[in-house]
Amino acid sequence: MRFVFFGAWALALVLFVPHGLFATPQSSTDMLRDAGNPTALNVLIEEAKKNDPAIRVADTAARAATFAAPQMSSRPDPQFTLQQLSVGSPRPFAGYTNSDFAYLGLGISQQFPYPGKLKLRREVADRDADTAKAHADVVVQDEIETLKTTYFHLAYLQQTLGILQQNAALLEQIEQQAAAHYSSGRGNQRDVLKAQLERTKILREISMHHQLVGEDQAVLKRILHRSQDSPDIVPEPLAASFLRYTANELLDKVRGQNPNVHEDAAMVQHNQAAVELAQKEFRPDFEVSYMYENTDRKFRDYYMLSLSVNFPRRKPRRAALAQAQLNVERAQQERDSETQAALAEVQRQYTIVKTSEEQLLIYRDGLLPQAQATVQAGLTAYQSNRADFESVFSSYADVLNLNLEYQQTLLDHETALADIERLTGVTLP
Repeated sequence: MRFVFFGAWALALVLFVPHGLFATPQSSTDMLRDAGNPTALNVLIEEAKKNDPAIRVADTAARAATFAAPQMSSRPDPQFTLQQLSVGSPRPFAGYTNSDFAYLGLGISQQFPYPGKLKLRREVADRDADTAKAHADVVVQDEIETLKTTYFHLAYLQQTLGILQQNAALLEQIEQQAAAHYSSGRGNQRDVLKAQLERTKILREISMHHQLVGEDQAVLKRILHRSQDSPDIVPEPLAASFLRYTANELLDKVRGQNPNVHEDAAMVQHNQAAVELAQKEFRPDFEVSYMYENTDRKFRDYYMLSLSVNFPRRKPRRAALAQAQLNVERAQQERDSETQAALAEVQRQYTIVKTSEEQLLIYRDGLLPQAQATVQAGLTAYQSNRADFESVFSSYADVLNLNLEYQQTLLDHETALADIERLTGVTLP
């Protein structure tokens, strides 16, 4: 946010706005309530959990992954065989009545993996489903954080936009007042030109605010799966919610509840199960088959039972085992890296929150009241010709800049809290 244009705005407030306008840094938000009914953030969060396309895709993928385990833990499909052997001629059933070698056979075969393989395959599939569920939780937390930060930013924009819109007309009036002073010989042309310049800057800032508001609305409607031409969302005014957790408590929450860490931990368990399965793959599998062969009634029937054993080639199995072991090591490294990154980010955001809380109190109880008192004293002196225009102009610019800085600090505070919620998996008041 740039504050260079607020000098003329401040002068407009000196001449035309009552002192009560500066009673609170959020006084400009009252007009926003007339634009539509504000929607509470928690209402939008519940709507996003149901309708957000990204959340629904991740949830569907997680539910689909649960069906893999029954497939992986089942034995291969049995095979049924129908045979016909002819003797003396390629014609079907040739020799069937005059040769005891011709027959019609019916058989069945079944493969049996080495004991323990099916159980391990099911465990690998279960761990894969756990990973998909953990990833769905990550998507939910990421989308909800985006929703929160966009909502807060939209509230900030609407509050500052309301101030700009409310005072654009006042700057036009101060331009007229400066022109009147200049024509009467009490002012100079520079004041008139400066008022015109500052009013143009306010129009530019209003245009930029409209653009940013439109961008935020597009993001919110995408998350909520609303039509882009649906009515705009009106946020509630920003209000500071002070953090009650200590830094150590939040760090503990990261280790136990961070969704990204959970996803990496699930991947570690998945790869560990894959290592056990790769070790078991060195063991042979079996196949049992049975065949009944019917000849003509004058000959005896045949009965055949077969047992087959495969011998796994060790070279590809060793490569698969080495790959699985390295995947475990990689997953552990990723989990540790994610944990350290989350701990560092929580510590950083905690510092931002605590610093901004101190600054908010300083603004509310110190800077803003002191600046407002200075403005009132300067206004009184200016009206009685005991102060020049520039000193009053400067003091009012300080008040407006401090009010906007207060709003920016409030936005930083709430945005940091939203990030902490995502990193710790807790809902802060």
